[in-house]
Amino acid sequence: MPTARPALAAPLTFAPRLKHYLWGGRRLEGLFGRCLPGGVTAESWEVSGYPGEPSVVEDGPLAGRELPDLVAEYGIELLGRRGSRAAEKRTFPLLVKLLDASHALSVQVHPDDGWAAAHRTGEPGKDEMWHILHADPGAGIIHGLAPGVDRAALRRAVAERRVQDALNRVAVRPGDSVMVPAGTVHGILSGVVLLEVQQASDTTYRIHDWDRLGPDGRPRELHLDRALEVIDYGRRGAALVEPRVVEASAGVLREVVAACRHFVVERIRADAGANFGATLDGASCEIWGAVAGTASLRPSGAPALDLAPARFVLLPATMGPFTLRAHTETVAIRVFLP
Repeated sequence: MPTARPALAAPLTFAPRLKHYLWGGRRLEGLFGRCLPGGVTAESWEVSGYPGEPSVVEDGPLAGRELPDLVAEYGIELLGRRGSRAAEKRTFPLLVKLLDASHALSVQVHPDDGWAAAHRTGEPGKDEMWHILHADPGAGIIHGLAPGVDRAALRRAVAERRVQDALNRVAVRPGDSVMVPAGTVHGILSGVVLLEVQQASDTTYRIHDWDRLGPDGRPRELHLDRALEVIDYGRRGAALVEPRVVEASAGVLREVVAACRHFVVERIRADAGANFGATLDGASCEIWGAVAGTASLRPSGAPALDLAPARFVLLPATMGPFTLRAHTETVAIRVFLP
């Protein structure tokens, strides 16, 4: 007889995939108690279906399975009705990761879905958002171009080695959220640790890399011509998202801190001992993690799962009712498909 397929009745936990890029540091260790190998760690991929870099289930009856395989097997039972197109393609549409920018990242831009499809990049465009978890005093980001900078002005600034004059810098502090739509010139400057939620894409065009050398001792490749094509020069507006309160009840405050057509990100603040309940009814899967405090997540009829600091779990779309319980004052992040 065929083996029964395990039910999607509990959160899926994954082993983080660590990336050791030259701009990283060791703050994931100090801030969240991560056990890191020697050297620097730049990123921890928490939930990923990206080709060649999939998350692997850590515990439970599906332990050892890769996330794309589960999408192929369970489809909308895992992703939800809102993820039907991704289910048809057997892809997980989002990537959630932590970044430790001990040194500045390159100044870059990502294409949108239309440009990526027209130019056959092999993957979608890339909208992303950042939620700031730590920022040194005076730390900031690059978000967009300085007022009056158009395509010609940016090309001149690069040619004259004064590209920094063409960029818009924004100070950030813990708790800030930043929406980075495709087409937005951006960069994370030194002294920032953040959570990133993005489309599952890595199509990136570098404009400036601070004149540093790569691991091979040579400057990293820039992609100015492609970057100039995909930049949205008309995009202006505040970098920092003004949180929108969607629920305020006894001991719980729920806010939308980023939203686009690819994902919604909420922040749930809960007092010690408070409970937040919801039901996964098949519309969308959800990704949860506690970025401050200690909490547990209990599905109906299943054991509670303690949320480790800044470790993210995937809740299948058909999991049913669940409760988040805050053991201490807690800040949790919730991601779902719109």
